[in-house]
Amino acid sequence: MGSSLSTIVDHPSRQSAPRPSSARQVFLFLQGPITPFFAEIADELEARGHRCLRVNLCFGDRLFWRRPGAVNFKGRRDAWPAFIADLIDREGVTDIVLLGEQRYYHKVAITAAKARGVKITVTDFGYLRPDWITLERNGMSGESCFPRDPEAIMELARSAPELDLKPRFKDDFTTQVIWDMAYHLLSNWLWFLHPGYRSHQVHHPALVYIGTGLHILKARREGPKANRLIEEVQASGVPYYVLPLQMENDFQLRAYSPYFDLKTPIHEVINSFAQNAPAHARLMVKVHPLDPGVRNWRRIVARSAQKWGVADRVDYLDGGDLPKLLEKSKGVVTVNSTVGLWAMRAETPVMTLGQAVYDIDGLTFQGSLDAFWTQGTKPRQDLWNAFLKAIVAHIQIRGVYYKREGLNAAVQAAAGKLDLTDGAWLEVRAKAARGAPEARWGEPGFGIDGLQNA
Repeated sequence: MGSSLSTIVDHPSRQSAPRPSSARQVFLFLQGPITPFFAEIADELEARGHRCLRVNLCFGDRLFWRRPGAVNFKGRRDAWPAFIADLIDREGVTDIVLLGEQRYYHKVAITAAKARGVKITVTDFGYLRPDWITLERNGMSGESCFPRDPEAIMELARSAPELDLKPRFKDDFTTQVIWDMAYHLLSNWLWFLHPGYRSHQVHHPALVYIGTGLHILKARREGPKANRLIEEVQASGVPYYVLPLQMENDFQLRAYSPYFDLKTPIHEVINSFAQNAPAHARLMVKVHPLDPGVRNWRRIVARSAQKWGVADRVDYLDGGDLPKLLEKSKGVVTVNSTVGLWAMRAETPVMTLGQAVYDIDGLTFQGSLDAFWTQGTKPRQDLWNAFLKAIVAHIQIRGVYYKREGLNAAVQAAAGKLDLTDGAWLEVRAKAARGAPEARWGEPGFGIDGLQNA
């Protein structure tokens, strides 16, 4: 698969394909990963006797659906609820597939689908790394169908296949960047083709790409400095904790935590650290590798540390070896980043401030943030191993989005799960995560957080 833009934009979306009366399931694809992933799943599902539809909300959506079955929605947001409800009813939709269940258009569609008993499947980069993709019912994090009860997880693991985490596929970051830029920039330049569309993105894409590019270049220079600091702190024997920053535009932060921005949890964690951590301990704050630099996190962290009287004990890292940083850490505090999973792998205590699929008694600390600094405990290894087996068996599929071999594998695995003749989905009801509403469960049936996760 090439990343040339000319291979993407040859064909605009076409009108809806004729409806075969024998279709067993009718799939409606909404916005997804910025790859041909959804279109190729549709090819495979139709070969199995199903019918597949698509709604294009912006020009970028058209770039990655070069097959029949598309309808272009060009109206305003206030017309969307009636449009999507009518489409579901008229076409007899049985399944909706999407990425980003918290986007406005998707939330409206999900509400309409649930009222009609339509199944909802969400996808995103995998909880595991590097070659896994998440595919689960209803949603992720606070909406996830995965249990929070340790005994339920142990039971799922008993019937799960033996675990094989050895990487099989590589992804292509260059292709990801090119396709992502094509999607967002062309959608902005050709806005008049979908004049009513309003993106879920927080910042203008041009600003994000320029900032992210500059940050990546800067991190190459700052990385060795960060690694030297990590080595110095570890050699000193001083206990230290890690606060990994997330992308501020990520719905994991915006929808599945009590925070509307990233500055608030930074202040909260540094204040708690100052008041409750051992007097000689350090806090190492690591910025996300793809942060666009819209906010000056170094300055925000420094000012917060100064305000709470710990400027000499709080370090800011831009780059550096994350596994090395985690392996000797006394604990990791995160909102709900997948870095929490990396920390558990290193047998490091973890505290989550938001809703996370791994926020489970026995894996993460269930007490208060203030108590974590002195009472945090390592994850139970039997539960950790069971957790891995269970998520791989039920809500992860093997593959990648941006490189052909891994994309082929992901398409086949996703189609197999979506086809209810072959697929199997969790059918248990979840125990509520700490501070979260009761999680909702489905029915039959660990890269870095990417540019499109928001």
